[in-house]
This record gives sequence, C-alpha cells and structure tokens, in this order.
Amino acid sequence: MKKIFLTIALIGLLCGCSLKGGQTQAGSTEAVADSLAEMTVKYATGFSVKDTAGIRLVDVGEKYHFALVQDAAAEAPEGYTKIQVPIERTICMTALQLSNFTILDAHDVVKGITGTKNLFNEDILARVKDGRIVKIGMEGNFDTEMVLAANPQIIFISPSKRGGYDAIKETDITLVPHLGYQELNPLGQAEWIKFVGMFIGKEKEANEVFAGIESRYNELKEKASKVAKRPTVTSGEMHYGTWHAVGGKNYLAQIFRDAGADYVINDEETSGENLEFEQMYALAANADYWRILNSYPGDFTYEALKASEPRNELFKAYKEKKVIYCNMKQTPYYEISPVKPDVLLKDFVAIFHPELVEADYQPTFYYLLEK
Repeated sequence: MKKIFLTIALIGLLCGCSLKGGQTQAGSTEAVADSLAEMTVKYATGFSVKDTAGIRLVDVGEKYHFALVQDAAAEAPEGYTKIQVPIERTICMTALQLSNFTILDAHDVVKGITGTKNLFNEDILARVKDGRIVKIGMEGNFDTEMVLAANPQIIFISPSKRGGYDAIKETDITLVPHLGYQELNPLGQAEWIKFVGMFIGKEKEANEVFAGIESRYNELKEKASKVAKRPTVTSGEMHYGTWHAVGGKNYLAQIFRDAGADYVINDEETSGENLEFEQMYALAANADYWRILNSYPGDFTYEALKASEPRNELFKAYKEKKVIYCNMKQTPYYEISPVKPDVLLKDFVAIFHPELVEADYQPTFYYLLEK
C-alpha cells in the first residue's frame, strides 16, 4: 500500500513540473499539437504550413515567417514572429481579405477596415455604423488613432498597395501580409480562406468550406473540358487611351479556360499588360465573347460601350451582342468573388455552354448584355 501511494505521488509531482524556459512539458505539447486541425495547402503558392512540437509555422512568401501558438509560453523558432492564436481582433485592408472573414462567418473578429466604398454586406455596414468596426482610412493615409481604437492584435496587409504602413509599424502591432491577390489559380486565391482560418481558430470550418468550393469547381471544370467547341473570349476596355488586358497567366484567363473557352491572349508570361487599341483589335477583333467589368453609373448598354470608344462597334462580340458584363456598383464582385470561384466559373459556363448548367440558372456576377 505504501509503495502504491509513493508511486501516485511521484506521478503527480512529475505531471506538475514544467520544462525550463517556460515551455510546457512534453505531454502538454502533444495535447496542443493534437488540438491543431490538419492543414494542407494544395493550390495556393503564397503561403505554406508546417506543424512541429505544438507550434504551427506559417511562411508567407519568402520574407515573412510566423509561429502560431496556443500556449503563450511556447517559444518560436529563430526567424519566426510568435502570434498567440486564436486572435480576437484584427484589421482588414482589402475586400479580398474581408471576403475570407465573411465566408467563415467571422465578422466579430474584424475591428477595422479601410472604408465602405462599394461595400454591400449589410452586417459589415451595420457594424461600421454602430462603431463595432472603425474606418482607418485608405492606404497611404491611415488614421493612426483609429487603428489604435480598433485595438487589433494583428493587421492583415497587402504589400502591393500604396503602403503607408510606417506609422502603423510604430504601434508595434504585428503586420501579416495576405498575398491572395497574387494567386494565378482561382482555387489558389480561394484557399487563403485556410490562411485566415488558422489565425482565428476556424481551421476546421475553413477546410470544410474550401473542400466544397474545390469540389464544385473541379466538377464543373471537368464537364467543360469535354465540350466539342471552345469559343474565344477577350476582356477589358479602353481607359485613358490604354487597354489594360488580362494576361495569359492571370487567374481570370484560367477561369475562361476552365469554363471551356480560349482567351485571346494565350501566353503564359504575363498576368496583365497595357495595349493600344490597334494591338488589342488585332488580337480580339473576331473573339466570340467580350468580358467587361466596370462601375458604370446606371444601366450599361451597347450604346454606352460605343460612346466610351466609337471603335468598339468594330468587334465581332459587339456586333453579335455577346458582351459578358458585371457592374461593380450593382454587384459585390470584389467583396465576395475571391471566395466563390466556383460561382464565377458557373456564370461563364452558363454563357459559353448553357447546356452544362440547369435551364433556370440565375447568374451571380456576370450576365450576357442584351441591349
């Protein structure tokens, strides 16, 4: 009996011990590791994930490295910035970032945004109105007081934008780059749902949401890959004397291909390029379809397209009324399309190959302009 008591006491003593440096004992570390939802990255190229000893190492691009820990006492490897997760307060800089929180039903975590221009989400607008979310100003002209008022634990930033992050850096708030905008694969862009999910403790939800997107996208892509005839499509329009054309390696060009169409710029070198009208006309004069995304005030028509550039009527797609259109003033395109590539794909398939979707399909973003 005495031996049993001593054995129990010894076990209790060992369980109560901690390792040096504030690290938890091996048993606790394993428990933390077990609580991490499995995370794999299949399409995104901008971030990678590795779990080790109860710590989740997240590399963003080549320059940014974060160690996500659930135990505040855990030590991050050299070169990694430690972030205790899940976070409860953050700031979003772009609509793409915000779309990740919307799809994960995580608006409670968002405490600041840059502004509400072209914002449709009623819940976000209500939170801005009652002060639960503050507006911090646009990139390059942030209101530091509003940033501090949001009291974020981290701030998701977009390095390609105008910046202006120097003032924010002085607050010692951790800046986390969100590189979803760089992804050339539509599913790669949507997979950044998982990136955000890891920071806010919604890994399982992110995995489930993305799995649904992936399944629907690939199923429709497979159907479209078997079509007998692939139409050609062009994109964009003239602005200030220049036609900014989507490049052959752009994610939108990939969606066209996945929808069973061929984009007129078929190079794999650029994601976008500026062309003169004559250059674009040489490429796209006989394209079957013409995709346009703009913020036209009111109802966009073929007459409005001609009025913006009289030579537009020379295109085959104009003459045959096969302009594919989305108005950002009427549709939350950038606000939600990054996490709905399957819906975006279906809009295009419904136009290119209507026999592949249900007869009563109603488009979400793009429709065929009729008048």
